[in-house]
Amino acid sequence: MARQYTLHRPQTAAASGIDYVAALNAEQYKAVSSPPGKALVIAGAGSGKTRTLTYRVAWLLDHGLSAKQVLLLTFTNKAAREMVERVRDLVPHDTSDLWAGTFHSIGSRIIRRHAEDLGFTRAFSILDRDDQKSLLNSVVASCEIDTKERRFPKADVLASMFSLIENTGVTLEDVVASRYDHFYDWLEQLEEVRQGYIAKKLETNSMDFDDLLGMTVRLFEERPDVLELYQQRFKHVLVDEYQDTNSVQGRMIDLLVGEANSLMAVGDDAQSIYSWRGADMDHILSFPQRYQGSRVFTIETNYRSVPEILELSNAAIRANTGRFEKDLQSSREGLGVKPALVALDDPRSQAAFIAQRMLELREEGIPLAEMAVLYRAHFQSLDIQMELTVRKIPFSITSGLRFFEQAHIKDIAAFMRFVVNRRDEVSFLRMVNLLPGCGPAAAQKLWTEWLKSGWASKEEVPPKWSDLFLKFKVPKKSVKHWEQLCYVLDELTPDGAPARPSDMIFSILEGVYDDYLKESFENFESRRSDIEQLSQYGGSFDDILEFLAQLSLMSSVDGEPTGDQAELDTEKVTLSSIHQAKGLEWKVVFLIWLVDGQFPNGRILETEDIPMLEEERRLFYVALTRAKDELYLTYPMMNPKSYTGDVICRPSRFLEDFPIELVEEWQVGESEAWSEDEPF
Repeated sequence: MARQYTLHRPQTAAASGIDYVAALNAEQYKAVSSPPGKALVIAGAGSGKTRTLTYRVAWLLDHGLSAKQVLLLTFTNKAAREMVERVRDLVPHDTSDLWAGTFHSIGSRIIRRHAEDLGFTRAFSILDRDDQKSLLNSVVASCEIDTKERRFPKADVLASMFSLIENTGVTLEDVVASRYDHFYDWLEQLEEVRQGYIAKKLETNSMDFDDLLGMTVRLFEERPDVLELYQQRFKHVLVDEYQDTNSVQGRMIDLLVGEANSLMAVGDDAQSIYSWRGADMDHILSFPQRYQGSRVFTIETNYRSVPEILELSNAAIRANTGRFEKDLQSSREGLGVKPALVALDDPRSQAAFIAQRMLELREEGIPLAEMAVLYRAHFQSLDIQMELTVRKIPFSITSGLRFFEQAHIKDIAAFMRFVVNRRDEVSFLRMVNLLPGCGPAAAQKLWTEWLKSGWASKEEVPPKWSDLFLKFKVPKKSVKHWEQLCYVLDELTPDGAPARPSDMIFSILEGVYDDYLKESFENFESRRSDIEQLSQYGGSFDDILEFLAQLSLMSSVDGEPTGDQAELDTEKVTLSSIHQAKGLEWKVVFLIWLVDGQFPNGRILETEDIPMLEEERRLFYVALTRAKDELYLTYPMMNPKSYTGDVICRPSRFLEDFPIELVEEWQVGESEAWSEDEPF
C-alpha cells in the first residue's frame, strides 16, 4: 500500500491584497469564500455572476491553490477570455497553467493528448459545418438511397439531427418522431447514414464538434487511468451557465469531479431556455440530490434593473413550479415609472407606437443604442423593420438577416419575379436550383432552352407554363418536381394574368416550397412562419409589380444611411429574438407580440406541454430582465390574416401571472397622419 504524503505550499492569502468583503456583496462573498466541496450558486439576472466566478478563482489562488489545479468551463470563448483577464488583473499569481475555455475547447485539448486511445491520430481534423455537410453528402451517395420519388433530408438537417442524438443521448427514432416526423419513413436509411458517417469520420481521422464532447466522455469511461490523471490535476472545477448543460456536458463534469474534487456550478434555473438544442434543466434542479451534502448559495441582488421592473419579473416567474425560490432585489433607487402594458389595434399600430415612442425617448436624452425590441420569433419583427425604415430610424438585427434578405424570402420572390419578368435569368436559376438533381449546369441548360422558345422576349401573354415547360428535358431525378413546379407557375398566372401577391405566396409555399423547407432547414417551421408573414404583408397589395418593388426597396440598401447621414446615425436600435438577447441589457426594452399563439408559442399551447410552457415563461422572464429603466409590453388586439381574415388576439397568458397593479396600462388612440417627409 502506497504511503500518502501531502505537500503544503506557502500560504499566499494576502498576496493579492484584495479586500473580498469590500469588493463583494454579502451574497457573493458567501459563495466566493465557501470551503472546498460541491456548491451550486443560483445567480439571478444582473446579479454579478461573472464577478462571482472571477473572484472565486482569485480566492482559490490566494489561498494556496496552484493555477493548474483549476478548471473553468464556459459556453463561449469570449466568457472564458474575459474571466481569465479579470483574474490576471486581480492577482499577482502566475495563471498561465489555468485551464479555461468552452466545453468543446477543453475536450479538444484532452482528446488531442490521447487520440490514439480512441482510434485516431493526434493530427485529427476538426470538421466545421461545411466539412460535415460535405462528408455527409459523400456518405448519402455511397448508401445509394433512392430519392427520386421523395425528398431525403439534406446534409444540414442530417447534421442537426445527429447532433441532437449525441447531445441528448436519445435514440434516432425518438429524435425523428419528436422533431422530424416527416422523415419517419426514412428511419432505416437515416440509421444507415448515421453509422456510415461515424465510420467515415474514423476512416478520415476526423471529428465534428459533438465528438469533442462525446469522445472525451468515452475516453474517461474506457480509460480510468486517463480519467484519474485529470481528476488528480483539477481539484477545483468551476462551471458557468450550468443551467445550459446537456447530458454529455453533465456527464463530463461528473467524471472530472468524481467523489473527492470540488465543484462550483453557477447558473440561473429561471434562465434555462435552450432545451431545443439539448440543454437539460434537470442538471441544475437536481444538483442538491445528485451531490449529497452540497451547498446552495443564492445571489439575489440585481445591479441592472429598477425595482419596478424586478417586482414584475419576480411575480411573472413565480407561476413556474420547477424552480429554486428567489426574489431579485434591486440595488438601485426606483424611477417611479411602472412597466407599460400597451394594447394596440393591429401589428402596424404596434410598430407605429414603438417607432414614435423611440423618437420621443431619444428627444428625452436616451440614445437609440440603449433601446431594444425583443420578440419570440424573428418573423414578428417584419412590421417593426418596415416602420423603422419608413421613419428613418437606424436599426441592427441580432436575430438574423433583415427580413427581406433571408434566403427563403428571396426564394419565394424568385418565382414571382420570373412570372412577371420572363427575362429575369437570376430569378429563373434560383427557382430551378431548388429542385432535387438540378444543379447549376442543368439549370443553365433549362434557361438556354427557355430563351430558344422565344417566349422570354414576346410581348403577348404566354399560354400555360406547363404547356411550355413540360416539353423541356430535365434531369431524371428532377422530373416529378419539375412537373409540380410547372403547375405552381400556372397557379401564379391564372388566365395569363398575375394573381394577387398573397395568393401567389400561398401557391408557392403549398405547391413546392414547403417540402423544400422540411428537407433543407433545421428551423423549417420558423422559416414557414416568415413566409406566412410575407403573405400577410402581401395581402395589402393588389398589384404584383408594386409588391415586388417594395420588397426591393426594403432590402439592406434601402433605409441604410450613407455619407454624412451615416456619420450622424452611428447609434442604432437593436432588434433581437429573446434567445439572442440573453446576457445583454438596454435602458429601454419593447417586448412585442404578447398574444397566445405567438408568445407562448402556439404549438406548445396545442400540445399542452407543461415543461415547454414553463420554458416559454422563463423566456418571458429573460426578456423582462433585459430592461434597466423602462419596459413596454405590447400586443395587437387584431391580427389581419391574408388567408382567413382578421383574427382576434387573446392577450398572452403570461400577462395573467402578475397583479395588474404592477403595470401601467396605456390607452393608445389615433391622430392625424404624420408626414413621411418629416425629418428624423
